[in-house]
Amino acid sequence: MDYETAVGSLFQPEGREDPYPAYDVIRAHAPAAPAMENQWFISSHALVSRLLRDPGLRVADKSDYDQFWPAWRENRGVASVVLSMLQTNPPDHSRVRRAAASTFTARRVAAMREVIAAQAGELIDEMPAEADFMSAFAYPLPIGVICALLGIPEGERRWFRQRAADLTVVLEPISTEEEMGRADKAGRELEAYFTGLIADRRHTPREDLTSALVEASDADDAVLTGEELLANLVLLLVAGFETTTNLLGTGLKILMDHPEQADRLRTDPSLAPNVVEEILRYDSPVQLTSRFATAPLDLDGVEVAAGAMMTMLLGAANRDPARYPDPHRFDPDRPNIQPVSFGGGAHYCLGAPLARLEAQVAFPLLLNRLPGLAPAGNPVRRDRLTLRGYSSLPITTS
Repeated sequence: MDYETAVGSLFQPEGREDPYPAYDVIRAHAPAAPAMENQWFISSHALVSRLLRDPGLRVADKSDYDQFWPAWRENRGVASVVLSMLQTNPPDHSRVRRAAASTFTARRVAAMREVIAAQAGELIDEMPAEADFMSAFAYPLPIGVICALLGIPEGERRWFRQRAADLTVVLEPISTEEEMGRADKAGRELEAYFTGLIADRRHTPREDLTSALVEASDADDAVLTGEELLANLVLLLVAGFETTTNLLGTGLKILMDHPEQADRLRTDPSLAPNVVEEILRYDSPVQLTSRFATAPLDLDGVEVAAGAMMTMLLGAANRDPARYPDPHRFDPDRPNIQPVSFGGGAHYCLGAPLARLEAQVAFPLLLNRLPGLAPAGNPVRRDRLTLRGYSSLPITTS
């Protein structure tokens, strides 16, 4: 496979099914390789890690969208993402991130361990002998956990699954008009729901993340605008479940493909943190993210012009043989596993600790409570490039 073929394959269903051969070709061509006009693919672990943490780079924000798509606010799926901290630059990003981080604290996340274990246990108890793991566990657990954190009633949680899935298409580099229409509809419905939830928490505050964010928005020194509050609540819901769903589905498939590792984890649940880090490295739930140069850059001898777009191939960086010997082998015993799956720097994923905790709790529970867990058919991947995961993962539990 030559370089041009490798790049082109990422925009074809067959290439997205398994992008790793293409990543190898792209990385071997150059750690910073030209993609399209004034665009670059960054594929080495060292360079991706450095650029993600470079304060001189920026993300595409609303000012960029105003230039190339003046009507972007009319699609409320797009608007909910662009107006969130995911696509905001300093100083606004710093302000919003501080507000979110002050409520989405390590203590609040750690306190969710028992909630995660209880919800996971209930889902395991309800799982039939033949099941689609995605529908039976990988979707409902993260939805249940993030909804519990936000204070969304249990009976309303199923409603969110399809809307969150429809909205995340706006994170993909290619999408159809029909998909964008569904994203708009999902964005409008989620905004309407959270507008009602915000009003309820203003009237009756509770011990949940929504109430804490509403308080930050309503304070005399208002840290968040109303628009930012709404957009970031939508982001927390969607991002809080989508990446974790992919991590759970992909992780279970990897463990079933490596029964010796599953047996080790079943016997010794303390191995879970290393297993989860290696899953994140081996097949990242988020495959790419982009940054823009605000000034000319020297990328290890490659000159990049100001304004250039750099697409960080996170999946390629995680399998860089210069960082991880024998990178295509799944090995939780690797020393110093540091995947870039959740980004880095100012835009490091706020929900990463929660996603890790859910996986660390869920996998040992699944393996111990369902000792007969095994594949029961052909899995089906979602045809996505940015968010990598399964739409269906048939299993048998006995």
